[in-house]
Amino acid sequence: MEESPRANLAAGFWRLADPKISLASMASIFLGACAAAVGGRINFFWLGITVVGIFAIEVAKNASGEIFDFDSGADLGIAPEDRSPFSGGKRVLVDGLLTRKQTVVIAAISYVIGAGLGLVIVEWRQFDVLWIGLAGMFCAFFYQSPPVKLSYRGLGELAVAISYGPLICCGTYLVQRGRIDLEPLLVSIPLGLLIANFLWVDEFPDFASDAKADKRTLVVCLGRKRASFVFPFTFAVAFGMLLTLPTFGLPKPILLGGVALIPAVAAVRRVLRHPDETAKIIPAQGQTLLAFLLYSVGAGAGFLVS
Repeated sequence: MEESPRANLAAGFWRLADPKISLASMASIFLGACAAAVGGRINFFWLGITVVGIFAIEVAKNASGEIFDFDSGADLGIAPEDRSPFSGGKRVLVDGLLTRKQTVVIAAISYVIGAGLGLVIVEWRQFDVLWIGLAGMFCAFFYQSPPVKLSYRGLGELAVAISYGPLICCGTYLVQRGRIDLEPLLVSIPLGLLIANFLWVDEFPDFASDAKADKRTLVVCLGRKRASFVFPFTFAVAFGMLLTLPTFGLPKPILLGGVALIPAVAAVRRVLRHPDETAKIIPAQGQTLLAFLLYSVGAGAGFLVS
């Protein structure tokens, strides 16, 4: 039986919401909130506004990105053997779940909701969130959108590291405490690196399609073999920085974030052995996702028990 247009719309929206990918922003919010809890009570009303606003921007980014990656051919050129549940776009247009008009409408409404909630925070809670919000909106919209097209110019990885590390984590802290301190900034940098490494490993299955569409991700620029050596290096920098954080006055229990090293090592072994085989890269994608989640939970718990 053919699915109804309403069912397709619901399935398409669910893909754009994509809980797996939204975990990146939620991990950063969680870490920022835990750091803020050290300095006083958490205002859960404003935390809720923060969560909903950032989630709306996530949906908007995914929707607008679908349009531009579809137009460039990046999503259309992915071979069946390179399909992965973690990469290759949301494929709502490729699979016919949404029309172009529906995708545009979802993107527009979601951007308006995210921006509107951000302005609510600016007006009634903390004005300086405006600058973080503007930077985040810029990275979200222009990640794939012309004329900037960050991900097409080898800047997508940097944008992801900054957005899902310092911007969201420190923004969450700012909403709660009314200032940005050194602690959330420092602890958010390893998180940003770990999330950027998730993007990095996600670019391996998309290598051929991205290269054909002239999407110059850093994995495309380096080639999969050389890019596989950057993967463990990024992990090493992230965990090395974590070890130094107590010397900057952060509580020692944040070293609990080091539990993320377990799935990180497993992911590195797979990527180094099989950089050209998507079927064997997919488990490494899941392990890298687990790594940044465990870092957030571990370091966040470290703040709470300190």
